[in-house]
Amino acid sequence: MSDGDTGRRRAELAEALRQVRGRIDRACVAAGRPPEEVELLAVTKTFPAEDAALLADLGVVDLAENKDQEARAKVEKFSELRPRSGVRWHMVGQLQRNKARSVARWADVVESVDSGRLAETLRRAVANALEAGERSGPLDVLLQVNLDQRTDRGGCAPEDLPELAEIVTRMCEIRLRGVMAVAPLGEDPNVAFATLSEISERLRRDFPDARDLSAGMSADLESAIAHGATRVRVGTALLGGRRLVSP
Repeated sequence: MSDGDTGRRRAELAEALRQVRGRIDRACVAAGRPPEEVELLAVTKTFPAEDAALLADLGVVDLAENKDQEARAKVEKFSELRPRSGVRWHMVGQLQRNKARSVARWADVVESVDSGRLAETLRRAVANALEAGERSGPLDVLLQVNLDQRTDRGGCAPEDLPELAEIVTRMCEIRLRGVMAVAPLGEDPNVAFATLSEISERLRRDFPDARDLSAGMSADLESAIAHGATRVRVGTALLGGRRLVSP
């Protein structure tokens, strides 16, 4: 990318970031919440490491991917571009257990833990990565909640969540930080996020460290914030329409 192209892309991202942060601020005001309660997670899937680097330059500190194969190459390239950025990388897509070893090497947070088997596989992967010097600390995890009984979208049934949380909290290599969910397609997100808020509140009573509530994307972040989201996952509104690119 030429210097001119880089400058134009930076300006595009800066304006998009200004608009998204404005939406977050207004949603927080409407909900009677301080804006600093809500983190912005920039979803960089299908966009190059150069875009991730520009977002980091603009002050974005949390970046997300949803596929390990794309993510590991992108994180490596990003680390070359911005070796001292201090950003945190999140895995937000469905995670197959055979990818846990790789994810444990690059992710700071996995937001899609939905079974005890996956949690145990991640625990072992993190332990091995720590022993090999491939990471420096535990892995933060969120439990993905299934709000519509569609198995193809992943997630733990709400009634099974306490048992899964208990399993995770017995592990020292991974740390329970909260819950994540995606609003069902074609349904009112307010209904889904109200349900998720109740689930999150119940979980926090028994697991006080599970404070994070990751919900809301480009189209419905206002609804998520109204119902207590502490993190919104924004891709299209920041980076534009999806495009296939090299890492």
